[in-house]
Amino acid sequence: MKRLILLLLLFPLLSPAQTVRQPEGDDPLMQLQKFTQFYRYLTGSYVDTIQTETLVEDAIKQVLSDLDPHSAYISSQDMEEVKQSFDGNFSGIGIEFNVLNDTIFVVSVIPGGPSEKVGLLPNDRIVEVDDQSVIGTKQTGVPAILRGPKGTTVRIKVIRRGEAEPLDFRIVRDNIPINSVDAAYLINDSTGYIKINRFANNTVKEVNTALDKFGDISALILDLRGNGGGLLDQAVGISNLFLPAGALIVSTEGLRVPEERITAPLEGRFTKGRLIVLTDESTASASEVVAGAVQDWDRGLVIGRRTFGKGLVQRQFPLLDGSAVRITVARYHTPSGRVIQRAYKNGNQEDYYADLVQRFKPDYVDSLLDQDAPQYKTLRTGRTVYGGGGISPDIRVAIDTTGYSVYWSKLIRHGVLNEYVSTYLDHNRPSLARRYPTFEKFRSGFDADDQMIGGLAELGAQRDVPADSAGLATSREEIRLQLKALLAQKLWGMTEYFRIVNEANDPGIREALKALEDWEQAASGLAR
Repeated sequence: MKRLILLLLLFPLLSPAQTVRQPEGDDPLMQLQKFTQFYRYLTGSYVDTIQTETLVEDAIKQVLSDLDPHSAYISSQDMEEVKQSFDGNFSGIGIEFNVLNDTIFVVSVIPGGPSEKVGLLPNDRIVEVDDQSVIGTKQTGVPAILRGPKGTTVRIKVIRRGEAEPLDFRIVRDNIPINSVDAAYLINDSTGYIKINRFANNTVKEVNTALDKFGDISALILDLRGNGGGLLDQAVGISNLFLPAGALIVSTEGLRVPEERITAPLEGRFTKGRLIVLTDESTASASEVVAGAVQDWDRGLVIGRRTFGKGLVQRQFPLLDGSAVRITVARYHTPSGRVIQRAYKNGNQEDYYADLVQRFKPDYVDSLLDQDAPQYKTLRTGRTVYGGGGISPDIRVAIDTTGYSVYWSKLIRHGVLNEYVSTYLDHNRPSLARRYPTFEKFRSGFDADDQMIGGLAELGAQRDVPADSAGLATSREEIRLQLKALLAQKLWGMTEYFRIVNEANDPGIREALKALEDWEQAASGLAR
């Protein structure tokens, strides 16, 4: 353990940091010796037994928390899950799940995965795994039970509505893809829509697959709302789809690392069609790299709200016990020179993230309105864009709070909505399949009626969400929409969920389609 601390603290001495002149009285070697001396006194003299591993981890966390908001410590237990989340696949049985009332529910079955092959269905309740009851398993504990090496066998027992006895399944685990594209479909004959939830190892491949399916389109809406970032190389690859070879995508600068300029290595496959990038306050990091590159090169329009403003570059350093630290080493700049990172105070993470929460309130006033923000010029037309942190959109779309109510929020937070949809599907799956054999028939023919709304309210009352007639009246149409969308997701998939939500007058989609129409009309006028 002493060696762990020594190596951790010696790391800056073995890096380019030693070439940077230190302030008077802040000699790294002296501070290392001071800490080592303290550690020896502590472990050699303290009155009680010391859990040195916990002390060291807490010390590392405290040091990093006193710096910027994004430097972080990752325990050895968390590292494997972090790796899997970016690798784009893991070995398991191929389901998406949720835990409701202490029971594991199958939310959806991944097409082509092991569970689909043996006939597992959405809404099945998993009650046993390898002859052991899993009732009461916490959400975080489910992956450890269901995942395992490729080729291994797991036996599960499920309860299915309509079956008198539990059903037994024998499932051989296999590699399961983790998709970073939530939805990809044609909004109309000439316009594609792609929603990316994060940037993982397969993102460029998934987006290219979607573009292949679209065929010859003249416009694309790239939805990065809610995308918190991910792998920089994938963000560069996505940006490159829209830019010519050699175009600057992002640059980095830091005190102890060389400046880096990352350019498009190839000619993009979609450099001519009209492009819209949708953003909001949760669009962050790698997503902001894409939005900034598109905007600075006048390649498309950014529509929505100012992005989060996470523009600090972390480098991950492994530690001896399998844990790691992510240390901020540089800042991102867009092609025009804008710093993506918004302002922060070292060690004050509470205020930093509190600002994000404030942005979701209807009365929030952006502190970086255009007239106060630093101004930059785009690289092709020289139009004005704004810095100060995050990517400020070309067309702003305010948060739509017309259907929001505290009652609606409680129904979601208490899990009532998901539970109701699961129960409804239990009782109505056969009739839904007969009435709506395809998504198109469901999309045009199904509507959540008043009986469903009433049933949801009754379930809410049973789950400590008392009836609220005013709240229900305010949120009724939003509730109808979500009930329909969630049923579509369970019956078909995530793309169908977003088709329902997007086509129900989503403000961002509406503005995007209007901008594309204006764009086309302007081009037609020039052609004449």
